[in-house]
Amino acid sequence: MNFDQVAVAPSVNQAGSGVSRKLRAYLALTKPRVIELLLVTTLPTMIFAQGGFPSLGLVIATMVGGAFAAGSAGAFNCYLDRDIDKVMNRTVNRPLVTGEVTPREALIFAWALGIAAVAILWVGTNPLAAGLGVAAIFFYVVIYTLILKRRTAQNIVWGGAAGCMPVLIAWAAVTETVEWPAVVLFLVIFLWTPPHYWPLSMKYSDDYNAANVPMLGAIAGAGVVSVQVVLYAWATVICSLLLVPVGGAGWVYAAAAILSGGWFILESHKLHASARAGTATGKTAMKVFHGSISYLTVLFLALAIDPFVGAAIFAG
Repeated sequence: MNFDQVAVAPSVNQAGSGVSRKLRAYLALTKPRVIELLLVTTLPTMIFAQGGFPSLGLVIATMVGGAFAAGSAGAFNCYLDRDIDKVMNRTVNRPLVTGEVTPREALIFAWALGIAAVAILWVGTNPLAAGLGVAAIFFYVVIYTLILKRRTAQNIVWGGAAGCMPVLIAWAAVTETVEWPAVVLFLVIFLWTPPHYWPLSMKYSDDYNAANVPMLGAIAGAGVVSVQVVLYAWATVICSLLLVPVGGAGWVYAAAAILSGGWFILESHKLHASARAGTATGKTAMKVFHGSISYLTVLFLALAIDPFVGAAIFAG
């Protein structure tokens, strides 16, 4: 028996840990934290569209199909961006950079997730929701990752539309159509994306510059970026209030939209004030980034509660 072979032969525990690492690597390809944020908007939208709790089967199909679609888009993104991920500190631990997953494995995984997502949405919900799932993957992979990301500072503005698709999918899953309330929710997330992401790009500006990715927060000064954050924050909050006259929202949603929106705007103005004073830092920017997540979470939590508490403000 060759002693060297004995020395390198994996034990059962080592083999098990290898499988665990591989599974964690595949999970990382899906960008699970992004999926969590997307799913936060899905269930509340379904509840609001239904005016109550949809059937459990419909909820599971929509949530799982939506998660698979987002995971597929994330995996495709990791595959296509593996060259720049290796030069950015915030992405150097992604599986394609560390070698935990090969490019071929990642590509097969991305396609498999995408096909599964469409199948689940088609069978478990309806063809419209499935079609919107395809559109979401296409927009994130082709429009954002391949076309916009490396070419324009407005990449996250238009590319961010992919992140707005879950509310359309959720609405279509319940109603088999897309109506004005769904459009308003789509626009809320569309307008929210720049003031959410640009502060992050301010924090990691060196990364984006090293990778030659023209994120606004990386290539423009803090003063310019903070003005855009303020303007988009105002636009987001104003748009969110349109759900009251257009979508039949009640006082719970209206109060949450006003209070959390006012706080979001205030934090954006604080960032702008610090930028004007020359004291803006990555920590200051990240406070707005994290605050934007809290704002969206509160808004959609209120959206889920709203149908059960009181009537629409503008009834009829």
